[in-house]
Amino acid sequence: MEIKTAALEDLDDAVRLFTGYLGFYKREHPADQIRNFIQERLANKDSIIYLAYAEDRAVGIAQIYPTFSSLSLARSWVLNDLFVDPETRGTGAGRALLKHVCSEAAAAGAVDVVLETAEDNTTAQALYESEGFTKESGFYHYSRSL
Repeated sequence: MEIKTAALEDLDDAVRLFTGYLGFYKREHPADQIRNFIQERLANKDSIIYLAYAEDRAVGIAQIYPTFSSLSLARSWVLNDLFVDPETRGTGAGRALLKHVCSEAAAAGAVDVVLETAEDNTTAQALYESEGFTKESGFYHYSRSL
């Protein structure tokens, strides 16, 4: 499994996998909007996108938004998106991406990697917990659509 930091020349692979990620969460958007979103993230360096390759085929994607934690007074990474092509699940691509994200975050001086997942996504929860992530309690997650 090879993990690569995506660049504009990897746009097609990133868009294909990100589209799969959106589909997993039952989010539908026009193809051109998805492509523009990923292209802007890469061009503006708003996020870091890692791609997992198996036999020269992109099989997984992770998108990170570097930020800061006010409570920790330090850099923090938000692992916002993690997806592996359903045909290649069980090959270690998700775990490889997760390990790579944590390694790169530490190298960048981040004190933690935070993420969230759906309550019913027990497969992802098992992966995260097996890699040392702990489920937080004591806080509520709020959102307001605008």
